[in-house]
Amino acid sequence: MTLWGYPCQVVEKSERRDQTRAPIELRVSYKRTNSFFADYARNISRGGTFIETDRPLAVGTEFVFALDVPRLGEPLKLKGKVIWTTSRETSTKANPAGMGIEFQYASEEERKATEARVERLLVEELGESLAAGILGRKPAG
Repeated sequence: MTLWGYPCQVVEKSERRDQTRAPIELRVSYKRTNSFFADYARNISRGGTFIETDRPLAVGTEFVFALDVPRLGEPLKLKGKVIWTTSRETSTKANPAGMGIEFQYASEEERKATEARVERLLVEELGESLAAGILGRKPAG
């Protein structure tokens, strides 16, 4: 099975996640104190993503980032908030250094539009059955 051209499998919920996530590898770009960084998002759900980085932002930091999704003509720009981090010193192969990001929205309409876009991408790449497993329900038509 692939997601955006990358091998994947469904990852079950962990104690830190509200939603099941699909593993991915997408380049993510963001600005941090006048410097631009390019790291990789390693999984995604309707509500957030994990960015693998040796330089996680502080918990509570809100920032704008761009996910490079091969099927889209331009990067998917999202606002997120760091809700947890794993430092390089405490990371393991199974739990790499990085930060858990919760998507943030200016309005309920923006939330619904972004979640629908992520949901469509999951269905396109994984198929309706696996997308339903990640979403916990049948995908919207």
